[in-house]
Amino acid sequence: MKKKMDWKSFEESALSKLKNGEKLEGKDGVMAPLIKHLLETALGGELDAHLEEEKAKKKKNRKNGKGKKGLKTSYGKIELETSRDREGSFDPKIIKKRQTTLGDGLDGKIISMYSRGMSYEDIRVHFEELYGLELSKAHISGVTDKVWTEITAWQNRPLDKMYPII
Repeated sequence: MKKKMDWKSFEESALSKLKNGEKLEGKDGVMAPLIKHLLETALGGELDAHLEEEKAKKKKNRKNGKGKKGLKTSYGKIELETSRDREGSFDPKIIKKRQTTLGDGLDGKIISMYSRGMSYEDIRVHFEELYGLELSKAHISGVTDKVWTEITAWQNRPLDKMYPII
């Protein structure tokens, strides 16, 4: 059975937190419970659609309990409760299996900070203070390495002797 969002309670809590100057994003941010609810609802809808497709194919697949998944977002770390199917054939699209970060937002922020001269340690501390996320130096290095070859290629591109100005 789906958990219903207690909108009244959420609204009261959010307004109270905002009045007290708390942030929308980040660790314990006002929006984290809403994001959690929306993601869990969307994943549940995806599983329901998958099971309907399975049923149409005359397969006897069905729900098989729930698991937990930690997801790093710009709203802080969110613990999701995810549904499973008995056959293990469900492949979610919104948040893929083994995905640990939501979207490229965090990666973009890491690249932006690195390009402005912040060290890996500075970036790690910043994410921990701002979002409550513990990123390893290896994770940060992996993100920056993804774009480093492109940056180097652009910096070493051949230049024309003269460029027309329009």
